[in-house]
Order: sequence, then C-alpha cells, then structure tokens
Amino acid sequence: MSTPTMKAVRLHEHGGPEVLRYEDAPIPAPGPGEVLVRVHAAGVNPPDWYLRGGLTEMPGEKGSTVSLPVIPGTDVSGVVEAVAPDVEDFAPGDEVFGLLRFPSFDGSAYAEYVAAPAADLAHKPAGVDHVHAAAVPMAGLTAWQFLIEVGHDHPSPFHRARHRPTPLDTGTTVLVNGAAGGVGHLALQLAKWKGAHVTAVASSAHEAFLRELGADRFIDYTRQRPEDLVRDLDLVLDTVGGPAGGRFLRTLKRGGSLFPVFPADVAEEEAAKLGVTVSTAQVRSSGAQLAELGRLLDKGTVRVAIDGTFALSDARAAHERAARGHIQGKVVLTVR
Repeated sequence: MSTPTMKAVRLHEHGGPEVLRYEDAPIPAPGPGEVLVRVHAAGVNPPDWYLRGGLTEMPGEKGSTVSLPVIPGTDVSGVVEAVAPDVEDFAPGDEVFGLLRFPSFDGSAYAEYVAAPAADLAHKPAGVDHVHAAAVPMAGLTAWQFLIEVGHDHPSPFHRARHRPTPLDTGTTVLVNGAAGGVGHLALQLAKWKGAHVTAVASSAHEAFLRELGADRFIDYTRQRPEDLVRDLDLVLDTVGGPAGGRFLRTLKRGGSLFPVFPADVAEEEAAKLGVTVSTAQVRSSGAQLAELGRLLDKGTVRVAIDGTFALSDARAAHERAARGHIQGKVVLTVR
C-alpha cells in the first residue's frame, strides 16, 4: 500500500536558497500528544536559514536532531485534520497556530501537513487570517518572553542566569533597536500595551509605520546614533546585537537593563560599573502564551505586519527576500 504524500520544501544538502526543494514527501502521522495540521501558512524565521546554511545543532541542546532530507520551519497556522487519542483541547476543524518544537530544528512547517505537539498550539484568533497568524509565533513569543513573562526556567545558552523581564508601566522608558523587524515591531506594541514610553530605532523608511504602532520617539540610525541622543532609560531591547551591542550601556540609568535578543558584545565589567543588568532569553514554544497573544491580536491591541508573502513552492524567493534585510514585519509562505 502506497504512503500518502504531500508537497513540502526539503533540504537534501546545506547551502544557499537554491538548495530548498519543493517536492513530494510523506504526510506525517500524529504521535501521542500531537495533532495533524493542514497548513495554510508558515512563517519564515532566522533558524530556517541557519539550518539551510548548515547549522544543525541548536545552541544549548544536546546534539543534533537533524537528518537529511529535512523540512525546515517552525511557525505555522492551519486547520486541525486529526488528533491523537490523548489530545483533548483540539478537534478536527479547529483553526490553530503555533511555534513547533522550539528550540530545535524539528518543526517541519514548510509543508502542506505537519504533526504538531498540542502543547505548542493555540486556537487562532477569529479576526486574524492564517497569513498574519503564521507570522506571530516565534517573533511574538520572543517579544513576550523577553518583556512580559518568560514562562520557563531554562536559561539562555548565551547567559548564565535565568532571564527576568523588567516590569513595564506608565513610568517605564524603553528603547527598541531594530524596531521594524519581526520581534521589534511586536515588542514595541507590547511595551505600549503596558503603558511604557517607547523610543523606536530603525531606518527612516519605517518611521511612519512605527509611529502608527505607537512609538513615542523615532530615531533614524542611518543619520544619528541613538547612544548619543538618549539617556536614563529603564530598558533597551536590542533585536540586532552583534559587535556594537555594548554601545547601549550608557543610554541606561543605574538599575536599568539591556536585553540583547541576538548575541551581542557587551563588556561585563562596564555593565557592572554602570549598574546595568544584561540579560537574555531563548524563546521556547508555548501554546498558553500564544493564546494570551491571540487575545491581544483579536482585540487589535497588537497587530503583526507582513513584509511579503510567497507561495510554498517559492520558498527560495522568500529566503532571498529575507537575506536582503530591512524587513518590515515578517515574511510568510502561503500553502494552497
């Protein structure tokens, strides 16, 4: 008896966007605690191109779980097709979205069907379509776990201590670096939801967009250095990181916090001298937290921006778009 197949994007080798193959693959069967989701859309995230490029071991995890061919992708929105006998919270026909099996490279979301842990899923908000829902999970949970609630006890592999968010309220001053990107534009809105005064840093092309989302102040980093303009902040969320990450230390008041989303070169001695806490987290799947985000999305308190959509069969073009950078919101794959 032949195995039922679906269309999927798979890697048979590592390399540039050209190694993404759109082809037939077996439809997975849901295991214990899982549901089979018919995918309508899949978000595109940095781990997808890290895997494509050859990274097969997730930082902090014990070894690699990757064997070729492999289907990339972690962010998904779709409709439940079938459920395992032990799953009670979902039923066939339910619309769901989620970040699958993260941190790992086992999400397998670039496909027409995916077997997803029920604990990683939430019911999709009725007022949000699949494209916008698929754009939320990784970026939204990253912003949530950095700013609102970690929700787990796992320290980041890049930081010894458990991350603790800074309490946000009407007296809190926050700067978001890279505010137009996936994590940045959602973090800006979460901080505003809590009442904080938010300075957004991005290029001038994104100013109107970020002010519409609620930014109280905008800095065009191509014309001015934010570290020369801002002082006495409570919190900097740096979604860019890299060798210049330490430049934000002197923008913070004593007792303030610097949260690099990506690894950043920050001198521990200088941070200690200035009385600044440097802390980071590694995002993890959470259906419960996604449900909370979903309520904010349904109310319109938070919205997700779409930089562009590409058919699943055109995943190469989606990765090429991501590689060009300066993304406003998220890139999403659509599945017929």
